[in-house]
Amino acid sequence: MTDAPAVASPERLFSEVVGQPAAVAQLVTAAARPVHAYLLQGPPGSGKRAAAAAFAAALLCPSGGCGVCDTCRRVMAGTHPDVIVVERAGASLDVDAARSVVARAQRRPFEADRQVVVIPDVHLADRAAPALLKTLEEPPPSTVFVLLAEDMPPSLATVASRCATIAFLPLSESTVASWLVTRGIDEDRALAVAVASGGRLDRARLLAEDPAFEERRHRWRSVPQRLDGTGAAAAQVAADLLSLTGEALGPLREQHAAERADMEARAEVTGANVATPRRQLEERHRREERRWQTDELRVGLAALAGVYRDRLLASVGAGDDESSPGSVARTAEERRAARHERAIGECSVGLDRNAQEGLLMEALMVELSDMLE
Repeated sequence: MTDAPAVASPERLFSEVVGQPAAVAQLVTAAARPVHAYLLQGPPGSGKRAAAAAFAAALLCPSGGCGVCDTCRRVMAGTHPDVIVVERAGASLDVDAARSVVARAQRRPFEADRQVVVIPDVHLADRAAPALLKTLEEPPPSTVFVLLAEDMPPSLATVASRCATIAFLPLSESTVASWLVTRGIDEDRALAVAVASGGRLDRARLLAEDPAFEERRHRWRSVPQRLDGTGAAAAQVAADLLSLTGEALGPLREQHAAERADMEARAEVTGANVATPRRQLEERHRREERRWQTDELRVGLAALAGVYRDRLLASVGAGDDESSPGSVARTAEERRAARHERAIGECSVGLDRNAQEGLLMEALMVELSDMLE
């Protein structure tokens, strides 16, 4: 008696893609009769990478994506030779990377009837656009391209037009919190982590396992008590807050170490040359650490803004009688709290402009110390 053939199982294959039922449904349908190129577009942490891996498995699996066969397991583990991931080596996807895409797309598949070329961060491919466009307009018949992007700029509109677009929506705090609860996280902690994750499932997963998460949040919220109106205190608090971002990298660095060890172990078994993949992995890790630190600052600033927002609400709710003795003091406190909250928001915006973080934080602490009045 022979084993029954495996059947497609989207639930198993796309189990790591959370809160994106429409995108998953589109990819499952597309896997049966694929076109030459797909653009998975949505905010960071919304599940695009996990979806790209699952989609590639469905495209190569003899059963259309069973999730259990050798092909599916190797694709999901990143070891299948017919799935090529082209990572950028710097701040953008450059011309050399685009040429690599062109060269790899022209080769014949090693094992399957087709190959899948995955290109993350296509929204950063302005200079590489002409080479990418030429390949997408004249695609090799045995290659399926899967492009990942956040917001596609107008300069890449033609590239996007050559692809079938699959939209990935931002994950709500409730979706992230519910997912964490299913993984055994306490409801209160799950909600706090969901808020701090900014809708990023990858970030939520690590924060939920970080024992220092609550302590860092407490230290941000205690900032007003540590500012005594002196420049020395403002500088010290700013330095302490920046050091928190370094402390927060611990869980991410552990994950990165595991990824490096896994790559080296696979190379030892297969004898593959991993010099280029290792360099790409290290570059991706540096980008992820940088983004993690920026996200950590942004989340901390949001927690701090909440303190001043609470103060403002408490002052407004203290009484509406403008003739009462405390009304003038309350009005001044309201203005101060509103100004402080606005300054925190401006600091957060400054992070998006790649401003010098140390100077931004110190200037903010000076403002919150009322030294500029």
